Amino acid sequence: MFGGKKNRKRSPKRDKTGELLAKPLAAARAASAGALQKLRPAKKKRAPAAAPVAPLPGQQDDPRGLDLLMVAAIICLLGLGMVMVFSSSAVFASHKYSSHFFFFKRNLIYGAIGLVALFAGWKIDYGIYQRWVYPLLIACLLLLIGLVAGLGTRVDGAMRWYRFMGVSFQPSEMAKFALAVYLAYSLAKKRDAMRSFSMGFLPHLCVAGLICLLIVKQPDLGTTAVLGVVTLLMLFVAGTKLSYIVISLMVCAPIGYQLIVGTPWRLRRFLAFLDPWAYRQDAGYQISESLISIGSGGLLGLGVGDGKQKLFFLPASHTDFIFAIVGEELGLVGLAVVVLLFGVIVARGVRAALGARDLFGTYLALGITSTIGLQALFHMCVVLGLVPTKGITLPLMSYGGSALVTTLFSLGVLLNIAARNPTPVKVKLANARAGEVTNKRKVVKVQVAEES
Repeated sequence: MFGGKKNRKRSPKRDKTGELLAKPLAAARAASAGALQKLRPAKKKRAPAAAPVAPLPGQQDDPRGLDLLMVAAIICLLGLGMVMVFSSSAVFASHKYSSHFFFFKRNLIYGAIGLVALFAGWKIDYGIYQRWVYPLLIACLLLLIGLVAGLGTRVDGAMRWYRFMGVSFQPSEMAKFALAVYLAYSLAKKRDAMRSFSMGFLPHLCVAGLICLLIVKQPDLGTTAVLGVVTLLMLFVAGTKLSYIVISLMVCAPIGYQLIVGTPWRLRRFLAFLDPWAYRQDAGYQISESLISIGSGGLLGLGVGDGKQKLFFLPASHTDFIFAIVGEELGLVGLAVVVLLFGVIVARGVRAALGARDLFGTYLALGITSTIGLQALFHMCVVLGLVPTKGITLPLMSYGGSALVTTLFSLGVLLNIAARNPTPVKVKLANARAGEVTNKRKVVKVQVAEES
């Protein structure tokens, strides 16, 4: 019964009617679909993914790990410094504080804290310092302003320290690291505008000049000179025009001349630098005793603890003139070893800068390396009578609390840059989101002409 309906044939008249209605129905469906499509809200095109930033030449993503050669140089200098601080300060500490171990114990504590800071600087990814650039810089400026306002402790006519519960802190040591971080962040951010005077040169010079002005007011001309040279060196490497640097040096020359000639005790030191023996009992006393100390050491030295100049002949033998005690007790060989160890740190620091994973790391490694290297070079030149006498310590070796801790922390940051660790996941995600937002803005602004 049901099979008859299934096998029923269609009439030819019905087929012709279907063919006549097929075309109008298709046209009506197409028109309605077009109308509905116009009524629907247009879908926003998704912006293309941000193109990955190409690494600098010689930079890859493969990690290097801990730079053992740099660590070995740091530990050797720190250990040798502990020995020389005890040797050069024992007699003075016994006379003033009734204990041969007064400075040695304190330096040992600072060294232990510094090693913790070294480890922390190595483990913390250096990219995090980009978040704290301006808070760190403002904190340093406020501390330096406080010293100028007289809130610090005056020692030997200079107000460079804050003292709290028997512990002293020197803000200029913190300022070295803060300035390096600021310059690295700003130079990397403005890398395309470094040829511009108003954008690439003047702002950095003003910030560095303000810090140097506050430090020279303490007074501390040695640290000011180191920071000034580091700033100009980083600007030159970043691509600033050489003419800008030359003009800034020409402007600073009269200021430096006035700082020396306009201050009687600085003028006497400069004259003593030209002829130390003519001022043997006055401004040339320290440099004369320093040269005697180095000359009496000979090739192999008198032996650790057997030096004579530390017996109240050479002032500040455990701080500003510790390199002279090294020459007296360890001889020319000891001086060469110290120079070699600092050379290793500078060479590995340059290697870390060239192999950093980004431009911020490159400039930060350069700033830290040049600060430590130039300060060491300046100290050695003062001790050898190659520059006018100025109180400046030898990094890692001279006695000092905040200086030792800050230097070791900075070297830890340098080790982190040298390790070339992969970028943390949070930083990668943040960079990707920032790239997508930038691309969306570009798509909105760019107008593409329709094809004719």
